[in-house]
Amino acid sequence: MLFGKLLPREGNFFELFNQHADRIVEAARAFSQLVSNYNEPHLRDKYAQDVDNAERSADRVTQEVSRAIHKTFITPIDREQIHSLINTMDDVADLIQDSAETMSLYDVRSMTEEITRLTELSVKCCERLRDAVKLLSKLADPATAEAALKTCEEIDRLESDADRVLRSAMSKLFREEEDVRELIKLKAIYELLETITDKCEDVANVIEGIVLENS
Repeated sequence: MLFGKLLPREGNFFELFNQHADRIVEAARAFSQLVSNYNEPHLRDKYAQDVDNAERSADRVTQEVSRAIHKTFITPIDREQIHSLINTMDDVADLIQDSAETMSLYDVRSMTEEITRLTELSVKCCERLRDAVKLLSKLADPATAEAALKTCEEIDRLESDADRVLRSAMSKLFREEEDVRELIKLKAIYELLETITDKCEDVANVIEGIVLENS
């Protein structure tokens, strides 16, 4: 077992998860600022760059986790759980960046109330995701494990709220938007923003599995 003795036994996975979750929140908040300042091109560009920077930082953390999995002999939680968690989290960061890029590529004219509402829900989901991730290192404490599960339930409720907003937005869009090109653009944006909350729910499901198996 000399090989095993030469490798780290725990690694710093929980700290890396926390770092990634922080980058997700940074990207979500920058995107929210992009939406709020959409009519100011220089601010819009600034916040789009902030989204890109946060997403690239998140990618680097994901890569570091992947390397650590191969270098660590005994991991604090199951390797498959580590892999699933970090990659699902990275999907959230990717979707936020995709949303910013799609708005630019599609040359959306202006922000709608529905975009603003879906963005707000996305930010809240990302913040609660971060809160749940930060509890993972202390699951031996029953109160902490319970808090993590409750936080995941909050993410589920926020995702349900986003579903309702999306359905309402689509109904309004097809009833009121006469410009077919604008309809296609907004439909794509609405669906993409709602997918951010869907992916946050996927992260919550992974976290719930980790909690139930390790607490």
